[in-house]
Amino acid sequence: MKYYSLIDKVYRIENLKKAYGAVKANNGAPGVDGQTVRAFGENLDDEIVKLHLELKTGTYRPSPVLRVEIPKPDGGKRLLGIPTVRDRVVQQALLNVLQPIFD
Repeated sequence: MKYYSLIDKVYRIENLKKAYGAVKANNGAPGVDGQTVRAFGENLDDEIVKLHLELKTGTYRPSPVLRVEIPKPDGGKRLLGIPTVRDRVVQQALLNVLQPIFD
């Protein structure tokens, strides 16, 4: 399968909405922009259209990842990277398209 035949499936509005549904179900913490899953969902149509256009035109750029330290049972710390909600939606949209290929 060629790249151009996959990217158009990634940025389809229906796929991005499905991806948001998966991100919403996980309800993770906000990333560096502070936007919550709920806030993204309140403007879902606008956010999805914006992502669709950015992905379609090649102007989408992921945000930096928020780094937080998680305590480990042995007293140490583990670094955890938290992407923004919009970046998680794009990641999930990619997974929606690629996972059936590799299953």
